[in-house]
Amino acid sequence: MQVVREQITRTLSSKPTSLELFKNKVNALNYSEILKLRQTERLHQEETLAPPVLELKERLKPELLELIRQQRLNRLCHGTLFRKISSRRRQDKLWYCRLSPNHKVLHYGDVEEDMEMPSIEALQERVIPVADIKNVVMGKDCPHMKENKGKQTKEVLDLAFSITYDVEEYSLNFIASSRTDFCLWTDGLSVLLGKEMSSESMRSELEILLSMEIKLRLLDLENVPIPDTAPPIPKPPSNFNFCYDFSQAEQ
Repeated sequence: MQVVREQITRTLSSKPTSLELFKNKVNALNYSEILKLRQTERLHQEETLAPPVLELKERLKPELLELIRQQRLNRLCHGTLFRKISSRRRQDKLWYCRLSPNHKVLHYGDVEEDMEMPSIEALQERVIPVADIKNVVMGKDCPHMKENKGKQTKEVLDLAFSITYDVEEYSLNFIASSRTDFCLWTDGLSVLLGKEMSSESMRSELEILLSMEIKLRLLDLENVPIPDTAPPIPKPPSNFNFCYDFSQAEQ
């Protein structure tokens, strides 16, 4: 019964697009295949949960987090198109926002639907210094969501975020076109404010990068058991006469 349950669960996780494909995948996952998968997963878990590997992960995290931070800032510098929602809940206008290359100013402005991405020079009239940004709010806490409380769909709420600036008297309101853009921008704005990134996209990317980096570092140790504790350090030699004396200049 446990094997049948596992067959169905593993097949559904691959999201088959038809009943016929579902049947084929279930039949392919016979008892021997399930045992192989279990053994592979157990070995992988033992490797990834070994104390030396966990310690290596913690050492790698700061470097990989910095890589993700730089990617977020680069995306903000590249700029993104955002949409405006009218009172009739339809997309009627687009606007563009980007971060300056020195990470000190946000430039934004309205654009036409078929217009090319505007340059920073074309967005000089509407700017917000990063130093003036006070906070980043998301979802139902955004000013433009509060104004239309109860009127916006959950999809729009999940894509909405705002930045408050100038002693929180003003706000710049965003509605991302996708969850990916939402995560990239909210993470990037958090980096600008010196805060921790918190999106699900960041957590997923960090796990992928950690997994890849760990596998690369452990390539030379394939099929070599990793001990739970470091081997003992040997005692120092009785003398160091074998050491070269660099104080004696060569003639």
